[in-house]
Amino acid sequence: MGDFVRALVTVLIAFVALGALLGLLYWLASLLPKKWQEGARFWVFLLPAAVAVVVGLLIPALRTVYLSFRDDTGRSFVGLDNYDTIFSNQGTRLTVFNSVAWVVIGTAFTVVIGLAVARYADNVRGEKGFKTAIFLPGAISLVGAGVTWLFVYAGPPFENGLLNAVTGAIPGLPDSMGGDGQRLWVLERGFGGFDPPNSIPGFNTLLLIVIFIWTQAGFATVIFSAAIKGVPDELIEAAKVDGATDRQIFYRVMLPYIQTTIITVATTITFAGLKAFDIVAATTGGRFGTSTIANEFYVTTFVQGRGGMGAALAVLLFILVVPIIILNRRAQKRAEEMVGA
Repeated sequence: MGDFVRALVTVLIAFVALGALLGLLYWLASLLPKKWQEGARFWVFLLPAAVAVVVGLLIPALRTVYLSFRDDTGRSFVGLDNYDTIFSNQGTRLTVFNSVAWVVIGTAFTVVIGLAVARYADNVRGEKGFKTAIFLPGAISLVGAGVTWLFVYAGPPFENGLLNAVTGAIPGLPDSMGGDGQRLWVLERGFGGFDPPNSIPGFNTLLLIVIFIWTQAGFATVIFSAAIKGVPDELIEAAKVDGATDRQIFYRVMLPYIQTTIITVATTITFAGLKAFDIVAATTGGRFGTSTIANEFYVTTFVQGRGGMGAALAVLLFILVVPIIILNRRAQKRAEEMVGA
């Protein structure tokens, strides 16, 4: 209790000191000539944010890049060896392909499901209840979602889960597809007699992506539904007058109009897929060929104590994010120009 009180007092003192410093700087700015006062006050309020960005983001980022060129102890310069290891080592290379699968499959299915539900659930009886049910998984933490789905994927030696109960009840289903009701779903990479090479994501990785889609589909549905409801009635009525069907209106009027929203949602889900860690950690811990870049970074840095390799994985994750941001901004700009035209 004493440590908590001391920490609380320290935080309060820090806030008071920051407020006093800003007040002092603001007072000093008011003493300047009038033509300089507005600019000085602007910098007074910008200063804390700028310091926070530099200290909390820029400096750690530069240090991470620096460490990525050092060995695991941080003492020797190794150049691009850490990056070469990522792509030459089969296990580490698989984590990159797994992350790509999370981004491509997870984003594509989430966007498609979100659009489908937003379209067909609008203006139907029980719309609010249906959309609430779709959105609820998004209110669960990703760790909680992973634990929940472990009961679905459970197999021997534990009591079989829901998926084994379903597949075991299907007559004639091969054992390799769960026909015996004894399959270890999150442990086995193969499925239906197909055993994928160790260099590509296995079927158990796809099952983890299903959990990700389950948690993100509600978010996409809510955003898409709001965007669709925002399409001007005049556009829809004009399309109907021209003889367009509901299907044509959706694909040729609504989708182009909400293109910016679709891009924004897809980008958000892409970032979440690249950072996939919680679900993997809560289900397999990254074992059995299911690890992702984020999970591998955690294990490498904090479990194995390999700082250089961990820093290289963090930099790689950042490099993968940058082009997505650029493409997202360009696509949004084109969409805005299209709507404005």
